[in-house]
Amino acid sequence: MSKRPVTFSIEKKLANGMGRVGVIQTPHGPIETPAFIAVGTKATVKATTPEQLNRLGLQSLIANTYHLYLQPGEEVVEKAGGVGKFMGWSGPTMTDSGGFQVFSLGEGFGKKISKFTPEEASLEEGVTVFDEDIASQHGKLAIVDDEGVSFTSHLDGSLHRFTPERSIEIQHKLGADIIFAFDEFRAPDAAHRDQKEAMERTHSWAKRSLTAHRGNVRKNAAQGIYGIVQGGRHHDLRKMSAETLAAMDFDGYGIGGTFSKDDLVGTLEIVSKILPEGKPRHLLGIGEPEDLFIAVAAGMDTFDCVAPTRMGRTGQIYTKGGKRDVTSTIYRTNSGPLDDGCACETCITYTAAYVSHLFRAKEMLGATLASIHNLHFIISLLRNIRHSILEGTFEQFRDEFARVYRS
Repeated sequence: MSKRPVTFSIEKKLANGMGRVGVIQTPHGPIETPAFIAVGTKATVKATTPEQLNRLGLQSLIANTYHLYLQPGEEVVEKAGGVGKFMGWSGPTMTDSGGFQVFSLGEGFGKKISKFTPEEASLEEGVTVFDEDIASQHGKLAIVDDEGVSFTSHLDGSLHRFTPERSIEIQHKLGADIIFAFDEFRAPDAAHRDQKEAMERTHSWAKRSLTAHRGNVRKNAAQGIYGIVQGGRHHDLRKMSAETLAAMDFDGYGIGGTFSKDDLVGTLEIVSKILPEGKPRHLLGIGEPEDLFIAVAAGMDTFDCVAPTRMGRTGQIYTKGGKRDVTSTIYRTNSGPLDDGCACETCITYTAAYVSHLFRAKEMLGATLASIHNLHFIISLLRNIRHSILEGTFEQFRDEFARVYRS
């Protein structure tokens, strides 16, 4: 049997936990874990260039199947040589399945959607409506059935259809190193029976996605595929989902759906104990500093989250002492960096007062400089977490970070 295009090796494990340090090998290079995967929804990490991302030490990014399918179309990306070449990025890439966007159009339409429960969420906007008349034709912009989902484009109202097989076909053309099985996402407050229904549909779609991928000999040799564990906040469903997905021959696993911060660690530990140890685990849509320590200790390897650039575009920044607003008075005449000791390009080159001025003056450069800083913060944090595990100082590093970050 030939070697898979995506493989994982563990270098060291936490002595008193499930956390580990490893390397994911992909056709476009290795990803040293634990690692942050930047969100490049439309083949761009917002407000940044690939050259800037390279200098930040970013190892990989994840693009969005739904958005690239609608614009510019998967054929355009395929003709360019895949999403990496299309956007000028030479490192490893991922594409999600489009399942979360389907939820945003359907059940989540008109709501603000987050991976955390509403009372805890750092809210993410759902997909915007195209036209009230179109929306009122069936009350939602997407209708899900056992075979797939029919939806109208948020760009022009045109009708489209995704099935597991179609999602995989699109992702084959997008050409990422790692693709995801098509899944169904339910609201954080969905009842147990509704989460169970979505989970069972996700399992059926996972099998179909895997069959469609393995059946394409050329793409199976060039792209790895992850299955997605669902089940919402319910531990019994998470256990059932992890067991079902673990029995399928995926190259890795995504952990999707919604969480309560209080049971995040319990949910992830349940999943990690069941999923194959020798395959990578990706936590979808979660990447706040405090959550990263919890997730790494519970056995997660990679993470994607829109927060660093979304916050950066609104003038919110990470610092050692917590989140700050660069438009606040304390930064207006501050001739020092955004965060003392930070080695990012923004902090080395520009003063906090200048970045504050850019936001007050509504200059686009402000979003870029703040996004660079935030990405550097998260990328460096995970790099330091990796080093702490290798050096056997994870607990001390975690506790010291939390002591200062909360101050």
